[in-house]
Amino acid sequence: MAGRPPATTRGDIEAVAFALFARNGFEETTVEEFAAAAGIGRRTFFRYFGSKNDVVWGEFDAGLGHFRSVLDCADPDRPWMDELRAAVVDFNALDAEQVPVHRARMELILHVPALQAYATLMYARWREVVTGFVAGRTGAKPDELLPRLVGHATLAAAVAAYEQWLAEPGTSLEALLDECMQWLAGDDRGHE
Repeated sequence: MAGRPPATTRGDIEAVAFALFARNGFEETTVEEFAAAAGIGRRTFFRYFGSKNDVVWGEFDAGLGHFRSVLDCADPDRPWMDELRAAVVDFNALDAEQVPVHRARMELILHVPALQAYATLMYARWREVVTGFVAGRTGAKPDELLPRLVGHATLAAAVAAYEQWLAEPGTSLEALLDECMQWLAGDDRGHE
């Protein structure tokens, strides 16, 4: 008997917030508005999310943990760039029902100025996973040039794939990511 059950879930709050963001805009929508629309109080909202920005990023922390574990379990006998490419595609893999929400999420992340500074912080955490993996596979330190370069280049490749995916509805995000990562690795077969 640990008290009454929660009135809602993170997913419920997220759905309400995204509906309000679509109707009113991200900057124009307040925490109080989507908390009220979800039938919860402001304090309850903050038990689920640290900020309004965190709603947009969803389950990023869990995804980042999975990304790290996939790279930690990478086959040491395969080229590290192949393992990184597979992990990036896996990190961004979506079930069909997730596509519309993820498309809305990425539209906000990539195009709302108020989210750009926050995105920089989140991207730094993502790059840290990549640089740690590359350092481990190459014997370099994470803050040396090669791991740092690969971290930034991998993020740039992923963002480019996302921008293309948003510009061309109906394209496969996984295929775009795989293609960008292949180009990053210097594999341009079929693209001459």
